[in-house]
Amino acid sequence: MFIPKYRKKVLYGQIRRELGEVIRELARQRESQIEEGHLMADHVHMMISIPPKYSVAQVMGYIKGKTAIHIARVYAGRRRSFVGQQFWARGYWVATVGRDEAAVRRYIREQEKEDQRLEQLTLMPL
Repeated sequence: MFIPKYRKKVLYGQIRRELGEVIRELARQRESQIEEGHLMADHVHMMISIPPKYSVAQVMGYIKGKTAIHIARVYAGRRRSFVGQQFWARGYWVATVGRDEAAVRRYIREQEKEDQRLEQLTLMPL
């Protein structure tokens, strides 16, 4: 899981529709495969299979860096000089999947529904 800078809700509309395929292609370039994934307005969940010859840090750094450049080029009209510009927040959360693979897949698929349910609870007066 990783988030945009300051957890801003910027992953919507055309960016959200396009970014999934961009991430899948970038993973393929590192011989990795997105097993399950979901883009939310303010974060990205992925279950990714990475071959042993690459570290998690290498693949995640590559995906985050290249998607930030893609977003800057396509949506911000920038062609070069990306120094100092950041789209994603530093870091990411990662865990290995063993026996609970089905539970992780279910969590990723149902995360948006759960976030909406929790948001509704906060809108209701106590």
